[in-house]
Amino acid sequence: MNIAKKEVIIGACVVIALAILYFGIEFLKGVNIFQPVNAYSATYTNVAGLQVSAPVTLNGFKVGQVSDIYYEYDNPGHVGVDISLDKELRIPEGSKAVIEADILGTAQVVLHFSDSKQMIPSGSTLTGETAAGMLEGVSQNLMPRVASILPKIDTLLVNVNTLVSDPALLSAISRLDDIAIKVDRTVGSLNGTANMLPPVVKDVKGITGNVNDITADLAELSGKLKEMPTDSLMNNLMVISANLKTLSESLSNTDSSLGALTHDRALYNNLNNAAASLDSLLIDVKRNPKRYISIKLL
Repeated sequence: MNIAKKEVIIGACVVIALAILYFGIEFLKGVNIFQPVNAYSATYTNVAGLQVSAPVTLNGFKVGQVSDIYYEYDNPGHVGVDISLDKELRIPEGSKAVIEADILGTAQVVLHFSDSKQMIPSGSTLTGETAAGMLEGVSQNLMPRVASILPKIDTLLVNVNTLVSDPALLSAISRLDDIAIKVDRTVGSLNGTANMLPPVVKDVKGITGNVNDITADLAELSGKLKEMPTDSLMNNLMVISANLKTLSESLSNTDSSLGALTHDRALYNNLNNAAASLDSLLIDVKRNPKRYISIKLL
């Protein structure tokens, strides 16, 4: 009798332990078995990143979760997904269950309700769709545009380099430096002459001598001005002006490479969106480095 009683107690303990294990596993999955739910299903061709217990959201609010994922052997190429939703939630006819993945590849099911006033019963099949991920959208939309822009940027840099390295421009700058030096010397001579004027007022003989000095300085200045290569300088300036005019017309012409680069608003928006996406990725990497870097100890 005692042996039979012990066996009953052991059996009851095993049953209780199994029940606790089952409820514990379901609890860890996020399933509340005591809360009534409505079951629905959807079919997809791609469920990458979606896991059992993944959230099901509506307008950003969790209204259920994925209860099961299975391959439909009678419908090759398709994967079935069962979802459990709150008992009080009513789904309009024609609504969609869309799988959306974040930048890290974690997927969830997002409900998109239709405008229909007719509600579908529990156990119905929703229209399943898979949205393109953020990285996939960047790869398909932005990268081809960036690749098409690179040759234009290269052409722009080549044109700017050609303009900057033009010998005529360098020669003109050098001659302008020489002119500035000579003008500075002339101003110094005039300042020296001006300092000599007060004594000249007091001494007529000094005035005559100073006037002769001024005349000599002016003659020297006139000779220096005659020696300056003004014709070559003007030719160089005209060449520079023609190059700048060509560059300005290229920037204003939308049919040219430079014009398309400066007038393409879509390019600016795409680059701005890419920058925002990369900035979000860098922020997430800084906050959660363990998602991207795995260190294993041998």
